[in-house]
Amino acid sequence: MKRLLGAAVLMMLSAGSWASSFNLNSIAQLNQSEFHQLAEDLGAAFSYKPLAPADTLGPLGFDVGAALTGTSLANTDAVQKAVGGSTVFSTLPVPSLRAIKGLPLNIDVGVMYSHIPSSPINLYGGELKWAILPGDIALPAIALRAAVTTISGASQVGFETVSADVSISKGFLLATPYVGVGTVHSRTAADGTTLQQVNLNQGKVFGGVSLNLGLGNLDLEADSTGGIHSYSAKVGFRF
Repeated sequence: MKRLLGAAVLMMLSAGSWASSFNLNSIAQLNQSEFHQLAEDLGAAFSYKPLAPADTLGPLGFDVGAALTGTSLANTDAVQKAVGGSTVFSTLPVPSLRAIKGLPLNIDVGVMYSHIPSSPINLYGGELKWAILPGDIALPAIALRAAVTTISGASQVGFETVSADVSISKGFLLATPYVGVGTVHSRTAADGTTLQQVNLNQGKVFGGVSLNLGLGNLDLEADSTGGIHSYSAKVGFRF
C-alpha cells in the first residue's frame, strides 16, 4: 500500500512544491491565533474529497483508484512553526488510496487511506452517498453525501472532520462533469498544551470531471474549503 502512495509522492515532487517535513511536533510553540490558522489549513487539506460524480454505481459497481491532492497552504508561517521550523512550501501533497462500492437503493459507500509524506501521520476517511435522483439519459444525477476523516500518528494533535454536501452530475459521451457545495466541520486539539481546541465550520465548493478512458478512469477535481484551494487527480477503475 505504501509503495503505491510513494509513487504518488514522486509524481508530486516532479510537479511542484511540497512540505519537506510535516511532523507537527512543535505545536506548543504556537499562540492561539496561529493554532487557529493551522486548523484552517488542516481542515482544507485533510477533509474528505469526493473525487467522483453524483451518479450511483449500482449494486454491482466499484470505483477504485489512487489519487493525489495538492492543497495550497494559506498559513505557511504558522505551519512552519508547528513543524519545528522545517522548510514548508506552498503546497501540501496528500496521496491516497480510495474505494467506493455501490449498494441497493442508490447508495454508495466509500473509504480512503493516506500516509502524509515526510511525516508519521496517517489519514483515514469514509463516506456514505445517496443519489436522491440517480439520473438517466435525459436527467442529471443529484446526490447527498456525508463523510468523516481522522488522523493518527500525530502525538501532539487530535484532528477529525465531519462533512456534508450535495452534488449534481450529468454524463456526456465519455465525460461526466460534476459540481457540489457543502460544509466541513473540523475539530483540532493540541494535546499536552494550554492551547484551546479549535472547532471550525468551513464552507465547501467543488467541481470536477470523470473521464472514462476505456481501460481506466481519470477524475480531476478542484475544491475550495474555507477559501483554501485543493486540486486532485485520481486514476483507477470505475465500473
